[in-house]
Amino acid sequence: MYFEFEILTGLSPFMLIFAVLAIGLAAIIRGYSGFGFSALTVTSLSLILPPAEVVPTAFLLEIAASIHMLPLVWRQVDWKILRWLVLGAVLGTPFGIALLSEVPQGTMRLVIYGLVLTASLLLWKDFRFKRSVGRIWTIGLGSFSGLVNGSAGIGGLPVVLFLLSTSSGAALTRASLVAYLFFTDVYASILSGSQDLMSSSLLWRTGVFLIPLTIGIYIGHLRFVKTSPESFRKFALCLQIFLSLVGVVQVLAA
Repeated sequence: MYFEFEILTGLSPFMLIFAVLAIGLAAIIRGYSGFGFSALTVTSLSLILPPAEVVPTAFLLEIAASIHMLPLVWRQVDWKILRWLVLGAVLGTPFGIALLSEVPQGTMRLVIYGLVLTASLLLWKDFRFKRSVGRIWTIGLGSFSGLVNGSAGIGGLPVVLFLLSTSSGAALTRASLVAYLFFTDVYASILSGSQDLMSSSLLWRTGVFLIPLTIGIYIGHLRFVKTSPESFRKFALCLQIFLSLVGVVQVLAA
């Protein structure tokens, strides 16, 4: 019975346990803070699977997470900023998908870990963009986010840095990020399918991962309602930094 499951999903027992725990923890953080799910999912799953399989999985799981969360935060979304970010992402994502398809997997792993590590350190230091928010600047940032999302599945991190630099409160930032990830990951999933990056085993394992995702999102959202999301932020960043460093060592040692 399990042998058939392993053939369908491409996951050994150890890989399955590791993936379920990693996604469950990432989902709790996503439900709590609104960000960090893709970064944690991609950095952890890239330790056991090729990025070309991990990134499309992250797209699908982010969509599922956003479908669950979007009705809860819809009225708090900053649509004025979001429309220009999404427009930029539409322009940048195809180039990112092309990189994911063409760049060697070892190189892609280093790129992913390097980007997550850099963004996590900037968030840890409370980095803020100093320029005023303008339309062209916002579209440019969205394009960069789309490029990063298409190639590494972590386009939310530069947008987190951007939104934290505005005067928006935690609830508005969280809501806008949830909506942004939904629209951009639907788009990225369509492009991934057109590049034959969506295999049957990838779809099977994504279906399995929906279980820890749903449970984790529910737990994380309950915690956000009751407490300040800032208390969870440092933990998420520490975990992202740790996974990135482990990934870099693993690639260099291979």
